[in-house]
Amino acid sequence: MKLKETTKTTETIYDGKIIKVERDIAVLENGKEAVREVVRHPGGVGVVAMDDDSFVYMVRQFRYPFYETTLEIPAGKLDHKGEDTQDAGIRELREETGLVADSVEYLGTFFATPGFCDEKLAIYLATGLHQKDADPDDDEFVECEKYHIDELIEMINKGEIKDAKSVIGILLTKNKL
Repeated sequence: MKLKETTKTTETIYDGKIIKVERDIAVLENGKEAVREVVRHPGGVGVVAMDDDSFVYMVRQFRYPFYETTLEIPAGKLDHKGEDTQDAGIRELREETGLVADSVEYLGTFFATPGFCDEKLAIYLATGLHQKDADPDDDEFVECEKYHIDELIEMINKGEIKDAKSVIGILLTKNKL
């Protein structure tokens, strides 16, 4: 098996501020055709900002799709496809928390929802933190909170942190320690 599909046709169904939705006809390896609906997204970045005492800065914010307030690592979307993820992470960390880091280390990239979306998320660990002024986007309201990494692991295990990029970032960071 080749485990590959090829695109025969693409139709844009929706082109919005953050995402684009396409409906493709894909040719399968057996020659049959299938409809593939794909959400196109520029990508995102998340930052685990950890101080010298292993406390991690988290943001609490309302997430409209779930009508729920979530606890997450500072994160955001890339301004455009191809933007440098480390630069975007440094920007998002400063905007949401006011923090600037002496060191930013790449931890990995993962696919958010590979069944229907092409969003890739890069995760970084930021250390050597210095407090400056936060500068959130006009439509962004967040509260910054600090938790010890071990407390965050407990919260993950209890299902209290549901955001995938935050779970992955925290677990990668704990694994690295």
